[in-house]
Amino acid sequence: MESVVAFTDTYLPTVNGVTYTVKTWRDRWTDRGGRMDVVYPNAPRSSGGVRAPPTAPGEFPVPSVPFPFYPGFRAALPAVPDAVADGDYDVVHAHTPFALGLAARRFARRRDRPLVASYHTPTAEYARYLVERPLLQRGVRAAAAAYERRYFGAADAVVAPSETTANALREALAGVADAPRVHAVGNGVDLDRFSPADPAAVRSFRDRYGLGDGPLVGYTGRHGHEKRLDELLAAVAGLDREVTLVLGGDGPARAGLEATATRLGVDARFLGFLPREELPTYYTALDAFCFPSPVETQGLVAMEATACGTPVVGVDAGALVETVVEGVTGTRYPPGDVDAFRDAIGRVLDDGDRLRASCLDAREALSLDAAIDALAEVYASVTSGGSVDNGGSADNGGSGRGGESADNGGSGGGGGAGTSAGARGP
Repeated sequence: MESVVAFTDTYLPTVNGVTYTVKTWRDRWTDRGGRMDVVYPNAPRSSGGVRAPPTAPGEFPVPSVPFPFYPGFRAALPAVPDAVADGDYDVVHAHTPFALGLAARRFARRRDRPLVASYHTPTAEYARYLVERPLLQRGVRAAAAAYERRYFGAADAVVAPSETTANALREALAGVADAPRVHAVGNGVDLDRFSPADPAAVRSFRDRYGLGDGPLVGYTGRHGHEKRLDELLAAVAGLDREVTLVLGGDGPARAGLEATATRLGVDARFLGFLPREELPTYYTALDAFCFPSPVETQGLVAMEATACGTPVVGVDAGALVETVVEGVTGTRYPPGDVDAFRDAIGRVLDDGDRLRASCLDAREALSLDAAIDALAEVYASVTSGGSVDNGGSADNGGSGRGGESADNGGSGGGGGAGTSAGARGP
């Protein structure tokens, strides 16, 4: 198997889908006998109550500072640790297009190695939440979209976690000279970890958090404004039955959500970040998992809920149109339609037994092993000069753009920025 170095601007102890995808891919890749080192921002040993494990062999933190525009994230220096700079890798994999994504691109060029870039987050969609004025939002969004096109257009292969997202990215890269092939490779779920919890564990979870015996509706993940959790509160407030809303996670929108829940009279429990090992019990305890975010590239938490047998109520937008299979793993509702959202929750609660059974029937399609198989094919395509028939644009194969010297995009500290002991500029 190929020797890979992955660069990511988010990693443990920060909790999000990208972090866990990078971690689970690395673990499974090494379990299969491959090598996958990770370069990531250093951080306090705990974040949001989640404590990071000690740095493991093959994990290389670089200096970073808190990111002022989005609490909980870190901005890394685009440095390459000495051990990585001296390493022998077949593939460079950038999981984010920011500082360490730029470091990955320059490192790949200088070492004449192929660059695989993952499209985990629609930066242009998230960027609008950094400013309040509509005119500025449009400008920020346009600038972010142009940057994404430039960054991903310079890779040798691009990986997107769903066919929906891959198609959108193919359209965005249309017209880019020598555009990379875009592969749909799901993030995958560790089915050994994410499976229905036994009734005793669910009972203990309910008792521990004082959740009683009634129906539970929930969401776990980052409490960001882009997640539209205010719509979830509004939908639950008008239900024709008593339910408890159980929210795991944290983020900049939490205080406002707590105030809204009080104002609407919603029985909402904010649990904070849950330990990773407790998530299967959390999902199993829920009668419906709700996901109103329209900007997901796949929706890892929705897949985890499905794997635990919990039906999902998702917005009919972004990659959730693919992740939430209507009438099988849950149901969808039109974006922004709170009444339809409320009705969808009610339908899932009414049809819970059937949907739980169909979720369990569908779980094998979500497996992490299938994702790693597909990832291995992408790596093979760029190291051998071959092609993987996974849709998308023309295959540019080969070992990539290592010989280019021009900088194709990337602003602000992309190169020549400060380095620290044990690290070099890319």
